[in-house]
Amino acid sequence: MSTIADNILQVSSRIQAATQAAHRDEHSVQLLAVSKTKPADALREAYAAGLRDFGENYLQEALGKQLELADLPLIWHFIGPIQSNKTRAIAEHFAWVHSVDRLKIAQRLSEQRPADLPPLNICIQVNVSGEDSKSGCTPADLPALAKAISELPRLKLRGLMAIPEPTEDRAAQDAAFAAVQHLQASLNLPLDTLSMGMSHDLESAIAMGATWVRIGTALFGARDYAQP
Repeated sequence: MSTIADNILQVSSRIQAATQAAHRDEHSVQLLAVSKTKPADALREAYAAGLRDFGENYLQEALGKQLELADLPLIWHFIGPIQSNKTRAIAEHFAWVHSVDRLKIAQRLSEQRPADLPPLNICIQVNVSGEDSKSGCTPADLPALAKAISELPRLKLRGLMAIPEPTEDRAAQDAAFAAVQHLQASLNLPLDTLSMGMSHDLESAIAMGATWVRIGTALFGARDYAQP
């Protein structure tokens, strides 16, 4: 059975090949380990193999892992839907939030970010495929939302995040990720981050400018949602 370290090597090789194919610097793409539903021991194993950035979707689960792994210098990213009553804990315990999709949430994160911490890195989640089941602001609402968030104190707007509708059609993958890249370029803001691409489509995302790829299954194996 593959170990997490083996899986990290395989994913890193895929990232390297994809950056070379896109004529990009391999260091321009960072690997975010999506560790939701995985035990703290799995994150500790991934840390030992070189990973530092971990993405969590469920706040209470993440806070428990942060306590268990407090001896490690991990960088925590919140990547799930955000309820208003969760913003204070997210503002206090994470370095990045990839899933901001409305101004109210951004305002609460800004107000609740502790003054002794660096500004909270923010990505706006865009529903680029228009799926009813997906979170994210609409492309039409993005310019006003991005401008408003960029002016909030205690936050640093870094870029966009998207989860396009899954497909095995590479051309369709490319088109969806290219749309996100175009949206970001059209904002005329000093942004440097595109959080897009997962285990099944990271090559396409990197070809279209991804700077973070969010990888779970390819690193940790299939998730058991009966064990949150």
